[in-house]
Amino acid sequence: MNFFVTKLSEQLNIKPNQVNAVLELFEEGCTIPFIARYRKEKTGGLDEVQISQIKDGFEKLLALENRRNTILKTIEEQGKLTDELKNKILAAETLQQLEDLYLPYKPKKKTRASVAREKGLEPLALQIFNQEDIDILKEAEKYINAELGLNNIEDVLQGARDIIAEMINENADIREKLRTIFKEEAVITSKVMKGKEEEGIKYKDYFNWSEPLMQCPSHRMLAMRRGEKEDILYLDISIDEALAHNIISQFIIKRKNHPTAIELQKAIEDAYKRLLHPSLETEFRILTKEKADLEAIKVFANNLRELLMQSPLGNKRVLAIDPGFRTGCKVVVLDEQGNLIEDAVIYPHEPQKRTEEAEQIILALAAKHNIEAIAIGNGTASRETELFIRNISILPNDIPVIMVNEAGASVYSASDVAREEFPDKDVTVRGAVSIGRRLQDPLAELVKIDPKSIGVGQYQHDVDQGLLKDKLDEVVMSCVNAVGVELNTASKQLLSYVSGIGPSLAQSIIDYRKQHGPFQSRQDLLKVPRFGEKAFQQASGFLRIRNGKHPLDKSAVHPESYHIVEKMAQDLNCTIDDLLNNSELRKKIKLENYITDEVGLPTLQDIMSELKKPGRDPRKSFEIFSFDERVHTIEDVKVGMQLPGIITNVTNFGAFVDIGVHQDGLVHISHLSDEFVSDPHSFVKVGQKVKVTVIEIDLPRKRIALSMKSEPFADTPKKKGNNQTSKQKSIEITEENALQALLSKFK
Repeated sequence: MNFFVTKLSEQLNIKPNQVNAVLELFEEGCTIPFIARYRKEKTGGLDEVQISQIKDGFEKLLALENRRNTILKTIEEQGKLTDELKNKILAAETLQQLEDLYLPYKPKKKTRASVAREKGLEPLALQIFNQEDIDILKEAEKYINAELGLNNIEDVLQGARDIIAEMINENADIREKLRTIFKEEAVITSKVMKGKEEEGIKYKDYFNWSEPLMQCPSHRMLAMRRGEKEDILYLDISIDEALAHNIISQFIIKRKNHPTAIELQKAIEDAYKRLLHPSLETEFRILTKEKADLEAIKVFANNLRELLMQSPLGNKRVLAIDPGFRTGCKVVVLDEQGNLIEDAVIYPHEPQKRTEEAEQIILALAAKHNIEAIAIGNGTASRETELFIRNISILPNDIPVIMVNEAGASVYSASDVAREEFPDKDVTVRGAVSIGRRLQDPLAELVKIDPKSIGVGQYQHDVDQGLLKDKLDEVVMSCVNAVGVELNTASKQLLSYVSGIGPSLAQSIIDYRKQHGPFQSRQDLLKVPRFGEKAFQQASGFLRIRNGKHPLDKSAVHPESYHIVEKMAQDLNCTIDDLLNNSELRKKIKLENYITDEVGLPTLQDIMSELKKPGRDPRKSFEIFSFDERVHTIEDVKVGMQLPGIITNVTNFGAFVDIGVHQDGLVHISHLSDEFVSDPHSFVKVGQKVKVTVIEIDLPRKRIALSMKSEPFADTPKKKGNNQTSKQKSIEITEENALQALLSKFK
C-alpha cells in the first residue's frame, strides 16, 4: 500500500497522508460523496474530483502491478528470469515498458522468424547481428537445403534477416526510443477510400488531411475514426521512415562499413515496416483514442452536471403539454409532488384546428386544479403551442408559460420505468408527464433516463461505453447527493443514486414505504430488509424527512453528529428547534468547545451551515425564461437579430443555443466573447440563459450561426501565436454541423 500511496501522491500532488486516508476509506466501503461530505477531517478536505482521481489512479496502478506480477511469474516459469531482467521489470513505470520487456518471452503464434529458426538459421542470424568477421556468402551457402525450402543463398539470408527483424522488434530500448519519437513527430493522415467520395461527403474535409498526431483535438480524432469505421476514410499514423531507420541503426549497426551492415540495414527496414511501425501505430491509435475518449467524456460529464443541477420550479401544480400537429397536443396535470392527476388531448393546430375547444379544455383544467405553471416541450409545434396558450386571453396572467427541453423524454416514455409507473397510459402521456416533472425538478426526472440519451454529449457513441457509463453515473450520484433526496417521495431511480444504496436497496425502501407508510425518522431505515449499519452510515446523511421525528432529519447533518447539536442545545439551555429558528442563539455557539479527536472544524462548520438553512437546496432559484415572440421557425430568423436563448450543449469548439425555432444555433468558440476563449466550458454552461446575435443563416441545411460578441460582425481577434489554418477551422465547422444534426434528432 505504501508504494501506491507514494506514487499517487507524486502523480496527483496530494499529500501522502491524504491519499492514504482516502484509500483506507474506500477499503471500508465508503463512497466518494460520503468521503467528501462527512470525512473532511480524515482527508484534509479533499473534494470529489480529487477523491475520484485517487480512485482512478489506484485502479490503474493496481492493474499495472497485477500485470507486472503475471509477467514475472510467466518468465520465471520459463526459466529465463535473470536478475537483470527482473530488476528492469520491477523498475518499469508504464504498461508499455512492461510489455516491451515481456515481448521476447511472450508465447507467439508461428512467425517468419520462428519458421527460420526451425530451419536452423539462428546461428547465421546471430553472426550477422553481432557483426562477426565472416564471409557472409560462404556461411550462407552452408545452410542451403532444398528440403527445407532453402534453395539458394538469398533464401538463407532472407530467413536470417527475418530472425534479426524480430530481434529488433523485441528490443525494449529501440521500442522506447521510437515511442518517444512518435510522441514528438508522428503525423496522422486521413484520405478518402477510392470510390467513396459521394457516399462520405460529410467527411469531405478529411479526404486529404494531415496534422501532428498529439495536437489533434478530441472531436477531430473521433470524427476521423468514425469515418474510418464507416469505411469512408483511410487513416495512417507514422513518422518519417528514414528517421526511424536511422534511430534503429544507431542501436544495431556498430560497424557501418562491415560486410554485415548491408544485411542488417535490410533487416532494419523490414523490421520497421512489417513489425515496429504497425505495432507502434496500433499503440498510438489506442493511446490517442483513450485521450480523445477521456476528453469527450469530460465534456459530456460537465454538461450533464450543469443540466442535472438546473434550477427546479419546486412543488407547484403544473399543466404540461407535449406539443404536436396532426396527432394533437398531449396535456397532463401534475400535483405538487409530480403525481399525474388528469390527462387530455387538444387539437389547436392544423389540420384539425379545434382552437376554441382546446382553449376550453386548458381553461377548465387550469381552474379545476389550481394550476401554477404551464410547461411546454420544445419539440415539434412547441412555439405554435406556446403562442396558442399565450393567446388565451382569460388565462390568468400569473401562470407562467415555460418552455422545457424535452431531450430524452421519448426515451423515458418508452422505458420499463415509465411502463411500470403508468401501465395504462400510452407513450405520449408519459412523455408529457416527463416534461412537467422536468420543470418541477430536473434532477429527479432526468435520473430516470440513460444519460447518453439526454443529448449533451460529444461523439458519445464513439467513446468507450463502459468508461462513459461509469463517469456519467459518478456525475449523477454526485448531483443527487449534493442536492439530497426526500426519503418519503423519491422514486426508485433517484434513491438508487444515493450513496450506499443502489437499485436493490432502493426497491426495498420503496416496498417498505408502501407497506408501512412514510418513514418517521432516519433510524427507521434500519428496519428495511437488508439495510444494514454500513448502508445507513453511507446513505442517511443524504436522505431527508421533511416532517420527521428528529428536527435534524430534514437536514444534511449526519445522524452520527446529532449528539453534537444536542450538546450545543443543552449548553444553551434550549431545544434543537430553537437553534434552527433563532440566529441569535446560533451566534452564541463556540465551535472550539466541540472539537474532539474525531470531529474538527470542517464538520462543525458544515453543521452550523445546516442549522442556518436545514436541507437547503444548492441549486439556484428558478428564473422564468421566454423566447423572442418574433421568431417561431427558422424562416423567421434574420441576420442581425438579437435573441434570447438557452445553452443546450457545450463542446470544445463552441456552444449550441436554443433560440426557439426547433433548430439549435451554433456559437463558435471564436464568437463566445470579445476576449479569446480557449475552453468554452470555462465561459458558458448548459442551461445558461444568453443573448445572441444571428450572424449567418443557411436555410437549405437548417444551420444558424450565432455570436455572443458585442460587435459580432467585426473581424475576430486572434490570439497571439494562434496559427490555426482556415482549413482547420472549416473542419471544425463540419464537425459542428454533424453534431448539430445529431442534436436535432432530440428536437
